[in-house]
Amino acid sequence: MERLRFGVVGVGTIGAKHIRLIGEKVPDAAVTGVCIRSPERRERFCAEHPEIFAFETAEELYHSGLVDAALVCTPHGDHPAQAIAAFGAGLHVLTEKPAGMYTAQVLEMDRAAARSGRVYGIMYNQRADPVYQKIRDMVGSGALGGLKRVTWTVTDWYRSQAYHDQSPWHSTWAGEGGGVVINQSIHQLDLWQWMFGMPDTVWARASFGKYHRIEVDDDVMAHFEYKNGLTGQYITSTGEAPGTNRLEIACDMGKLVCEDGRLTFYKNSVSEREFERENREPFARPGYETLDLTPEPLGLAGHAAILENFTSAVLRGTPLLAPGEEGIRAVTMANAILLSAWTGETVDLTHFPHDRYLRLLHARM
Repeated sequence: MERLRFGVVGVGTIGAKHIRLIGEKVPDAAVTGVCIRSPERRERFCAEHPEIFAFETAEELYHSGLVDAALVCTPHGDHPAQAIAAFGAGLHVLTEKPAGMYTAQVLEMDRAAARSGRVYGIMYNQRADPVYQKIRDMVGSGALGGLKRVTWTVTDWYRSQAYHDQSPWHSTWAGEGGGVVINQSIHQLDLWQWMFGMPDTVWARASFGKYHRIEVDDDVMAHFEYKNGLTGQYITSTGEAPGTNRLEIACDMGKLVCEDGRLTFYKNSVSEREFERENREPFARPGYETLDLTPEPLGLAGHAAILENFTSAVLRGTPLLAPGEEGIRAVTMANAILLSAWTGETVDLTHFPHDRYLRLLHARM
């Protein structure tokens, strides 16, 4: 295979963006087919893209022989069903985030992917950001020493009522399975587990329709705990303007802060734990230096980076930056946050109650 042929399912805002990016940024790939249900929109698309075949159903697209991989850009709840059908047709699959609305359907998709033996990726495009890659490398290498606390305030996902009103499936339990926690900030939840690992438990509070005329969450606070003693606080909202995106990591070797695209390390001259063991002065504290560790951007960024990486994985066996099997983790975190907010309970993420969560979600749909 010299070129990967994508079939795009769902040509809304994000699907159209991916079609453009593949054409402009990924020379080893091409969009050769799409699925558009609306006759009017399908006719308009064909007039604008005569080189791409347009089908009424995804099943026709999958079995057309014109595509090697499905790029799933449908509403959240349809991601697993579309991916499973594509795997069944022998196609590779790259799905938009989130992997699904709830864990039970994502697990079913993961099983279908494993049976297929095909390449399976998810559009967690923020993993391509060199700042987050740098943080992950520093955590993994031990450069920070032991982690003590992670606090992430992500309130720059501002959305107005006009956003929520633009589509009937937006901001509903039935259409999206939640609000800010499953839609916008699923990116940060993925990055959280990618950089720091999965929390063991979560206790959360959420407001539903606090800032908008919607039924789902638009203001969330979650407290994560790990068996090794690490704690985490996660705050997100779509109702604050101007918002904040600040990640602060307290560690043995000082403090690492990511904000406004900059990565700053307040590096202790000696590990705090070592200083604690040896110091005898009542009000002494470790000295530190301030280091700017912001990496320079390299290569493609964002969605284009994931599209190029997925293409290379199919054509050349390149390791995936965002394997589809890892999509379950952020969905588990999002579902656990909502379950805790609904019930007031501390939720165990290592033994997440998939069936119970689904029952409570269905009651809200």
